[in-house]
Amino acid sequence: MVKPYLQNVTHESASVFWQTLNCGSWEIEWGYTINLGNQKNAHAENLHSSSACIQHVHLDSLLPNTKYYYQVTNNLETSGKYSFVTASLPSAETKTTIVAMSDMQQDNANPNKFYDVVNNGVLNYFQSNFNGTFNEHLNMVLIPGDLVDDGDHHEDWVSHFFNQGSNLFSYVPLYPVLGNHERDSPLYFQYFELPSNGSLGYEEHWWYKDRSNVRIIGMDSNGGYRIQEQLVWLDSVLVATQEDTLIDFVFLQLHHPHHSELWPTGNTDFTGDVIEKMEAFSTSSGKPSIHFYGHTHGYSRGQSRDHHHLMVNVASGGGNIDYWDEYFQQDYPEHIISQDEYGFVLLEVEAGQDPYFVLKRISLGNEIEEKQNTLEDSIKVKRYSNVLTTPTLFSPLYGDTVDPEGFFIDISDFENQNNSEHGATHIQISEDEFDFTNSIVDYWIQYKNLYKGVDTQENTDLHRLEIKTLIPAKTYYCKVRFRDQSLNWSNWSSIVSFHTTNQYKNWTLFPNPTHGEFRINIPLNSNETLNVQIHDQNGQIVKEFLNVQPPVMTESLKGLRKGNYLVKIVNLNGEVKNTLKLTLI
Repeated sequence: MVKPYLQNVTHESASVFWQTLNCGSWEIEWGYTINLGNQKNAHAENLHSSSACIQHVHLDSLLPNTKYYYQVTNNLETSGKYSFVTASLPSAETKTTIVAMSDMQQDNANPNKFYDVVNNGVLNYFQSNFNGTFNEHLNMVLIPGDLVDDGDHHEDWVSHFFNQGSNLFSYVPLYPVLGNHERDSPLYFQYFELPSNGSLGYEEHWWYKDRSNVRIIGMDSNGGYRIQEQLVWLDSVLVATQEDTLIDFVFLQLHHPHHSELWPTGNTDFTGDVIEKMEAFSTSSGKPSIHFYGHTHGYSRGQSRDHHHLMVNVASGGGNIDYWDEYFQQDYPEHIISQDEYGFVLLEVEAGQDPYFVLKRISLGNEIEEKQNTLEDSIKVKRYSNVLTTPTLFSPLYGDTVDPEGFFIDISDFENQNNSEHGATHIQISEDEFDFTNSIVDYWIQYKNLYKGVDTQENTDLHRLEIKTLIPAKTYYCKVRFRDQSLNWSNWSSIVSFHTTNQYKNWTLFPNPTHGEFRINIPLNSNETLNVQIHDQNGQIVKEFLNVQPPVMTESLKGLRKGNYLVKIVNLNGEVKNTLKLTLI
């Protein structure tokens, strides 16, 4: 009913699972060549709420980094012959290649899309780009949840998941975590043999596994398991990982996002807690990290501003695409790309003296535009990197006076030292020369922001940025730093002190349109007191702010309906000083 598939392959062992119609007697035959030569009886277990049976065999005393052939058989029938490759010894520090994809639960409009992603996607990619059989290069498959539409439905597992993925899973071990569609079903725990190193009583809900210089952590982000005990367990694993000299990178997978651009409704605070722990680990240990997720059916990649940590949505492996403008959507500053497409993520991890990984997004497009394994995104992150050249502020210079309504910060050129291009510029402006914790300006501008098919950063100059939000008659302090596209930051530049002119020249209301908060620059003396009235289209005052002092008013329009308004600025004598138009969206 289900062809043999691989679980928990190590340098000395492997587990093989398959499903049969009933619990008759089966065995596995295996060996170094297609002639096989060894046999072992299978252990049979009735599937939950089914007459079908899971057969599984644990093979041990295997040799590291060795290809084995196998087949399963009983008195009446014999499977085809398959193969797997054992892991190398950890001390050998060999390359690790991983495919990550998720959310392949069946879409009725595209019922065989997961088969397409596996065969025309993953397998075709390896056949086109690597010599030899694909499992000599691909070591494992990670799946951050939603393998099936209904985890309690036996047929979903057979027809929609295992049979569509069999040409991959019979040759390469897969390591999933639970999504919401698995429904915490007993079937999930019967189908998979995951590491048993999680918390007592929560076996296979969370776990970790090492491969060469990578530690893979699996977590359960579903309701009911977003508990402190899981976070405490994660802390203990990360502490041990920091001290483990063989581990250079940590890849964590869980199902739910923290910031999903295509479908923010699926966001969870629990994943935010996990991210904070991963960020702290990557900075304290110097070991870069990634967390993979799904739940949203599309691809996204972002990076933490201050840490060597990536956040990557590896869907959709077959589930119905979450298309742009289908839902409420949000552009988050840490993300540089989101796409409403099918595909998978490839990771190639090098070990040794100069460890690094390369992450690639390979796309098959969507129902509107089909693609043939196109490379849509790529990033290379090294374990050890030189600090970038520190930038210099060209303008403003020390002691300059600038227009608070708009002036340019000019920065020296980015110097490429690590074979990586300019990735981001970070500007901070503070009123305190010695404390930038609560900066007046804290701009993090990335080199790219592909959102709804448009790169909103395409014409942005990372060496010249305009500032429009300062207050008149003040002294400010500014510093900048550069980041390359491999997540490495330079040191901060020297701090430059400058001043703003004594008064605004123009009335300015921004942002306009606004989602709620707005600001008015008031070009009047600070000793004048004003009232600010918000009028609807019928001329009625729907909101009023009293005793406003120039030069700036920042307020919220919370409680007002979207629409067009007039903002009247009136002095205490009733004189209208100005009227501005405002749109609330």
